[in-house]
Amino acid sequence: MNKHIVYHIPVCPFSQRLEILLALRGLQDAVEFRVVDITKPRDPELLRKTRGTTALPVLETEEGHIIKESLVILRYLDEVLEGPRLRRAEPREHAIESMLIAKEGPFTMAGYIYVMNQDRAQKEAHNDKLLSLYRDLNDFLMEHNPDGTFLFEKFGLAEAVFAPVFKRFWFLDYYEGFELPVGPEYARVKNWHAACMTHQATDQVSKEEIVKLYYDYALGAGNGALVEGRSVSSFAFQPEWQSRPMPPRDKYGTSANDADLGLVEIGAILADANSDQTYAHPTSG
Repeated sequence: MNKHIVYHIPVCPFSQRLEILLALRGLQDAVEFRVVDITKPRDPELLRKTRGTTALPVLETEEGHIIKESLVILRYLDEVLEGPRLRRAEPREHAIESMLIAKEGPFTMAGYIYVMNQDRAQKEAHNDKLLSLYRDLNDFLMEHNPDGTFLFEKFGLAEAVFAPVFKRFWFLDYYEGFELPVGPEYARVKNWHAACMTHQATDQVSKEEIVKLYYDYALGAGNGALVEGRSVSSFAFQPEWQSRPMPPRDKYGTSANDADLGLVEIGAILADANSDQTYAHPTSG
């Protein structure tokens, strides 16, 4: 029997949304996930299917049709898979969750720009920007469910969208010392954040994994691009992240080399084999 196929990066938050949906439905085997190594050029066959675009994840339906954009894929799977839908059935409630989901793009962008910033003098400005977006989320939750935990009575579509982003922002906790202040401006969103982070359907990744794999983001090199002086991306599949040491917290100081990051063995091999080769690294999302 044919399955839906998702081409993805395992640690990508936009892919984790789909994994959360499957976990909530108890249908983890309903979709076949095929891993894409973003530290290497794209497979020509995959590029043919996507008509040259490189953003991930990408869904290939059972009939061979291609669907792009993670939110579109999430909503599609929510509609076609067996079981109760994540989206709210009542039109007004679905509109409310859609309004909250619409806030995710600027929120995610602010966090990624923050961690990739290399100018220590700009750190406070990035911190203030992200805090303002948290306050906006707090206001929205206070308006629509001030005394609840989730947006509605249980983990739903909006939570599936935001939870992976909250998990990725572990890199801000580690590399920027970010934390939400205490106070009424953040109390409701902190409650929501905590509930999303601890929900059993969102445990596909760990803080250690995020911190190690996203080290190069903290140095301004995203999506598998190489940091100057390095021969291996922190997104490399080998050596496995579990065997690597924790990266240094001080992203504004001297950057770690391949040996410091536990990548020296594979780094030496790749440096010898590909000393004059440069890859163009695509985006994911």
